[in-house]
Amino acid sequence: MIRSLLLILALCLAPFQQMAGVPVAKLRDLEQRYANGGDTTYVVNLWATWCKPCVAELPWFEKLHRDDGALGPIKVLLVTLDAPNTIESVERFIERKGLTAEVVVLDEGKPHKWIDRVDTTWSGSIPATLLVRKNGTTRAFYEREFTYDELRTTISTFLWTTPR
Repeated sequence: MIRSLLLILALCLAPFQQMAGVPVAKLRDLEQRYANGGDTTYVVNLWATWCKPCVAELPWFEKLHRDDGALGPIKVLLVTLDAPNTIESVERFIERKGLTAEVVVLDEGKPHKWIDRVDTTWSGSIPATLLVRKNGTTRAFYEREFTYDELRTTISTFLWTTPR
């Protein structure tokens, strides 16, 4: 009987164990991270597995994640807009691409209700990148695809032209 109860418990917990690999978050969770970020600059890339330009630029964000920190304390956060119920395919995608940067699945319905919270200039197109520092108070938003050199230059400019 105990063995049966353990099996039932394991089956009930299985979906939560799968979600441990790629967390699901609300926008308020991400905003809280920025607010508590101290001197860390967050490089937040908004993307999806089905978006060709997004997939094309992911290696540059991964390279930035693996860089030596010459730009200072930077945290690359890959926020996928894939539906939370597709988490298994997102996990397979991450494995195939060899991504080691942190990936989060954004769990927000009805984009017209939250897009302006990311940036008021955002049309909703992806890829899009948000740079955040100073505990979330200093931001820059880019609705475009980056090359690696463009990404590094953009971050450097952001770091040097925004108040410390």
